[in-house]
Amino acid sequence: ISEQSTKAKTQKELLKTLQELKAHLPSEKRIKGKSSVLTTLKYALKSIKQVKANEEYYQLLMINESQPAGLNVSSYTVEEVETITSEYIMKNADMFAVAVSLITGKILYISDQAASILRCKRGYFKNAKFVEFLAPQDVSVFYTSTTPYRLPSWNICNRAESSTQDCMEEKSFFCRISAGKERENEICYHPFRMTPYLIKVQDPEIAEDQLCCVLLAEKVHSGYEAPRIPPDKRIFTTTHTPTCLFQDVDERAVPLLGYLPQDLIGTPVLVHLHPNDRPLMLAIHKKILQYGGQPFDYSPIRFCTRNGDYITMDTSWSSFINPWSRKVSFIIGRHKVRTGPLNEDVFAAPNYTEDRILHPSVQEITEQIYRLLLQPVHNSGSSGYGSLGSNGSHEHLMSVASSSDSTGNNNEDAHKDKPVGLAFLIQVCGTKLVQVGCFSIILSN
Repeated sequence: ISEQSTKAKTQKELLKTLQELKAHLPSEKRIKGKSSVLTTLKYALKSIKQVKANEEYYQLLMINESQPAGLNVSSYTVEEVETITSEYIMKNADMFAVAVSLITGKILYISDQAASILRCKRGYFKNAKFVEFLAPQDVSVFYTSTTPYRLPSWNICNRAESSTQDCMEEKSFFCRISAGKERENEICYHPFRMTPYLIKVQDPEIAEDQLCCVLLAEKVHSGYEAPRIPPDKRIFTTTHTPTCLFQDVDERAVPLLGYLPQDLIGTPVLVHLHPNDRPLMLAIHKKILQYGGQPFDYSPIRFCTRNGDYITMDTSWSSFINPWSRKVSFIIGRHKVRTGPLNEDVFAAPNYTEDRILHPSVQEITEQIYRLLLQPVHNSGSSGYGSLGSNGSHEHLMSVASSSDSTGNNNEDAHKDKPVGLAFLIQVCGTKLVQVGCFSIILSN
């Protein structure tokens, strides 16, 4: 009897644990709102491996060098961290600050706003690792984006001549953070824009400074819900490869599409388009070849947001042409939303599963586009985005589009004197850099 009782108790605990695991499963991996035991266990195992690998990488990183070379990192007490971050978050009800140890990953400080924004008790964060609150698929993005050598030092940003806006324009990234349980047995994640800085925090428990990352986390709302993004500002930029995979996604796309950049980068563009609009992409790429880098407008296309509804976009297309091979290296789309989705909450869970992906037409059209773009561009008069004369580097194009769109004015003239980066040309054009005396010479492979 006792053995049967023990087995029943174990089985009950097993089912309870499985239910908790299912709560962490992304909604798009559920089939009609449910999830299989195998799918849940596979996802859990993958997440554990990913977190462990990232932790091991971090430990090796910190062992090899305790502090990034050449960076003057200031040291603060926890009270000082609270004071210096308060001016950034006090006027924004959707923002909180958190200091995360780069040694242990634990939260050393988190502002009071976090509990209300994430709908949990303040004690919930005590002795916890910050990554425990992230969506499993975003953990690697967090670790990559908070590598010490890539972070700006807070004291550099916090100088008198640095404005609050300048600091907020540092390289940010996006992650989903758990925000309580909206439905029974289902953890809800909300997207946040994370702006990281490097500091040292004086830890009284171990009587020494810890290298930390201070993050200003701002909740992202759908651009179609109050406070709405004005229709004339619903603009974002993307780039994709000749194989029609997303290469870069402007952060302004997040509130308009419901996807974080990491959700789209590396995925097929055509999968996200309305099936009836996919053939248009072949015609668009024919025109890209014809225009040789010059921007042009084409028919509106429908793009599927994360919640499964479609938006209609007007797009100006252009491309970057490899100056040696005269082939298209990547394609740039400057998109403006014409019609929003029926469900204005673009971050809502989709009503489809991953199985909806690759329709035979996607592969067929992608192959046709790839074969088309193997041809060299014969239009040598290109002076638009796609030529060296116009500084058509990848980062330049994205920054020009971003500054132009965000101000409502065309600021391209302000960028005309910026040279194309050698590193960029080497990466995109497959070139070699040779040092001859004080000169650098680029050679084509």
